[in-house]
Amino acid sequence: MQRGYTQEMFSAALALLLTLQPAPTWVSLFDGETPSGWQEVTGRDFPGTCWKVEDGCLRAIVVKEGGFQDIRTIRTFRDFELEFEWKIEPGGNSGVKYLIDKVDQWQRQDGRMARGRGPEYQLIDDDVNADSKGNPAKQTASLYGKLAPAQRLAKPAGEFNLSRIVVRDGHVEHWLNGVKVLQYDRQMVESPIVLQNHSSAVWFRKIRVLDLIR
Repeated sequence: MQRGYTQEMFSAALALLLTLQPAPTWVSLFDGETPSGWQEVTGRDFPGTCWKVEDGCLRAIVVKEGGFQDIRTIRTFRDFELEFEWKIEPGGNSGVKYLIDKVDQWQRQDGRMARGRGPEYQLIDDDVNADSKGNPAKQTASLYGKLAPAQRLAKPAGEFNLSRIVVRDGHVEHWLNGVKVLQYDRQMVESPIVLQNHSSAVWFRKIRVLDLIR
């Protein structure tokens, strides 16, 4: 009798403890007015030569000199949900990277390049860009070059889409405009979120994260 009572008390105490833990809440990663919280993917200052804040968006700029650098969150994440709105210019190509393995830098004739390397949620004009035509694994919301989305749900270039990336306990999901379009499993690493400048104009807004590590 005493043993059963102890087990009941333990279960009740554990349930109470779980209810007292605060639930994760959405946190904005972009205030719509400044690049606060963002820096070059290498850790240098925010690269204002190829990115700017415009009309409540982080916008990748196409420039002729100075090179193109990805940007990253100063914060890092492991298990999370990322939600963001984006649009791309006609023919454009970009992406959002996460679980970053490494950062590469190299020099070209037009300037210094810097890229984050890791899984990429592809953003592209599926109707025009040659990289995605005939290759579903390089279409919008794909795991770039590896897994194709189950459906093509991207809006035409110039219109905003809503995307979500879910990373939890080694399981990853890509969502586009309210629909889960692919999933896969992967070893987790803690890393920043990276926005790609692929020499195309692309706009990001309403970027927020749900950090699932409590």
